[in-house]
Amino acid sequence: MKYLTQEWYELCQRTGLHFGMRVHKGAYVHDEALYLRLYKKKEKEFMSQRRDVYDVDPRFMLGQDGAQGVALDKWPLDGDQISEEDTMVYHMSAEERDRIQQLIAAYDVRPPFDEVKCKEEFSEIQEWGRMEVFHKIPGELSSRIADMRVFALGYCTREVLRELKQLSKENEKRMILVLDEFRRTQQAEDIPEHIRSQFGFHDCTVTELTSGKQMVMRLDTQGGFTNNNKVTFDAVDEIIRQDEHIVGSCWIYNELYRTDCGYEVHVLFSGEGMSELIIRCADIVVEQE
Repeated sequence: MKYLTQEWYELCQRTGLHFGMRVHKGAYVHDEALYLRLYKKKEKEFMSQRRDVYDVDPRFMLGQDGAQGVALDKWPLDGDQISEEDTMVYHMSAEERDRIQQLIAAYDVRPPFDEVKCKEEFSEIQEWGRMEVFHKIPGELSSRIADMRVFALGYCTREVLRELKQLSKENEKRMILVLDEFRRTQQAEDIPEHIRSQFGFHDCTVTELTSGKQMVMRLDTQGGFTNNNKVTFDAVDEIIRQDEHIVGSCWIYNELYRTDCGYEVHVLFSGEGMSELIIRCADIVVEQE
């Protein structure tokens, strides 16, 4: 990837460091009683939210049929209006409709809400949150947090919150600069419209990848914005990069460039290690099997 790299993706995760954070006067010191009291409060809120989700009837998903979306590389610059030809309409497949009907059937016979399991999940989330702090914020800032457990619950001092807001603002500015440059570059590429409009599998999961002069990738489009589930890279001239763990990962970003002999394709996947695929090929064929 030239623009939407793993580093850029991680930068995106650092643009809302202050979201959900609240100032608490007790966050200046390590106070076990305060932590336990805040933990119980947040645990209760979490269980209430999970219970609400548990009671959501999946019948609402049937309304997704006909929903409209816009691909990342089609999003207009400088506040321009979105053109009709740049919008994509999601048409639900028979398989997806059957899957939803199965969810509805399971919902109608679901067991009682499991409070014990919910409490265990909340505990795991808090442990993960404490670990994430060390990856997302500078060490100099994290060293001034009296209790990481309280911070992971969403509470900090006024000074820390002020710095989180400033850091988020700076990261967002850097993120947008890269994104704008990416959009301009992609719009300037001489890519045929039938490829440009179809080559986008955001949130689709790779189920199969065969290598060779003809590389074929099959995807599970559930949760994505397309019904096309097969892409063929024809006459592969060079595999510049092909990381492990692509199969089973989720397609998140792609870049497409024109070459003298065809195309240079860049794809970034979420999942273990943030896998990447970069190849050069003569043609790209997108299909629905």
